Formats: sequence, C-alpha cells, structure tokens
Amino acid sequence: MAPSPDPSPSRHRAAVLGSPIAHSLSPVLHRAAYAELGLGDWSYDRFEVDEAALPGFVAELDASWAGLSLTMPLKRAIIPLLDGISDTAASVEAVNTVVFTGDGRRVGDNTDIPGMVAALRERGVEEVDSAAILGAGATASSAVAALARVCNGRVTAYVRSEARAAEMRGWGERLGVDVRTADWSDAAEALHAPLVIATTPAGTTDALAAAVPVAPGTLFDVLYDPWPTALAAAWSKNGGSVVGGLDLLVHQAVFQVEQMTGRSPAPLREMRTAGQHALEAR
Repeated sequence: MAPSPDPSPSRHRAAVLGSPIAHSLSPVLHRAAYAELGLGDWSYDRFEVDEAALPGFVAELDASWAGLSLTMPLKRAIIPLLDGISDTAASVEAVNTVVFTGDGRRVGDNTDIPGMVAALRERGVEEVDSAAILGAGATASSAVAALARVCNGRVTAYVRSEARAAEMRGWGERLGVDVRTADWSDAAEALHAPLVIATTPAGTTDALAAAVPVAPGTLFDVLYDPWPTALAAAWSKNGGSVVGGLDLLVHQAVFQVEQMTGRSPAPLREMRTAGQHALEAR
C-alpha cells in the first residue's frame, strides 16, 4: 500500500511498515507519546508493506515524513535503501528505525538492542555473570548484542538444529560474546541461569513451565500477546522477576520517538499505559 499524499507539507508523518502489520502496537505507543508531548501536528500510521513493495513505498515519501519503524520482514531489506546506518544496526545487520534528517538523508538505527538493555535495567538487571537464550530466531541476534552490554560471562543458546547453532556462535564471535550452544532437548537447563531470554514464537516454551526452579533469576520473554506466556506465569509464581515483550516494545519505541521528534525524554509511563490498555481491549 502506497502512502497517500499529505495535504499539509508542514505536517510531520511517521509510520510502521511490515507484513503482517495489523497487530502492531506501534501506532498506539507513538500516538500516546505525541499526545503527551503536545505534538498535535504529528501523525503515526501503519502500512502493510512486504519486501517487494518496500523500494516503491520509500521512493514515494515526501518531505513531510520524519521517520519509519520497521518490523519483519523489512529490517534487512531496508538497508540498501538508506544513506547510512548506525554502528548498532550494522552490528546485527538489522534496522528497525529510519530517521529522515533535515538535509534529506535517510539514516537507519536499531533501537531493539538498547531497548532490551533499558528494559532489563528498569528491573534492576545491570550485570550478570552468565545467561541463556531460548531459540535462534529473528530476535536472537539482538539478544546477543544486548548481552554484550549486560553479561560478563558465557551465554548458552538452546537451539533445534546445528545450522541455527552455527548461526548463534557466529553472532557471538561478531559481537564479542562467548556464545556456546546446546540442543533444545536440554532447554530446561537454561532456566537455572541468572538471566534467561526467550526469543521463540508463541507456545514454544509452554512445555518448560513445569521445569521452572524455585526462586529463579530473571526471565525476559519477548512475547507480549498473548500474555503472560505459560513460562512467564510459572516464573512469576515461583518468585522470579519477569520482563515482558511489552517492556521491550515500549523501551525501543521511546528511543524511536526521541530520534524522530528530537524531543527527550519520551513519556515512557504514558506509552506503556496506552500499550497495556490496547492489549486488554483485544
């Protein structure tokens, strides 16, 4: 779907692109931020855009546009269409944020990584001696990059295939993290790590809920709908600290709002409240 012409050139426009995109909470979060910041001339929409349609969509954007958020499958497809990307985005070859500068340049960044770190720090997780990652999907590379800033020791990734294992070890080498891999059949062992990051699709970790130890450490489950996951519920019941996908979504959106609008700090509390209300209404 191509962006419709904007009748007011002075209006500031932003949007999230992806496929599928109907489920995205990004418009709720960004609009809540605009309202709190008094940015009445800013708008934020969502567009269903796949990899094939992305170049044409970007080519049609005019000077009214301030930025884009990218979700799957566009985080790598957007890179050749940009004038430059940040070191953070380059480290994982993924861009989830594009800012249009005053001189007409389009610059990509990745706010998922600092978003993960900020969400952990909000719950008091500043530093751990070891960590575990469940899965090796699209979010796993960002998890490794975040752990480069949080974990001082070994990271064990539990995966289903040798190909995925090799990929995770490769990310570890690239990002300077000591990543070891283990088979998914041993995933229950991950739950004893001081920090566990679950990056798998809905339902994948449900069978692990019964294996959650007493007084576990911190679980970061990147899912937010449905919530809580079976693993997150069991983790909380046994006294562990849980960081959820909504926490990640809000924190990465905070960085996006600040970059796109130039206003800081973005209203974290109001954005989170808006996201919670939107999820409850589903």
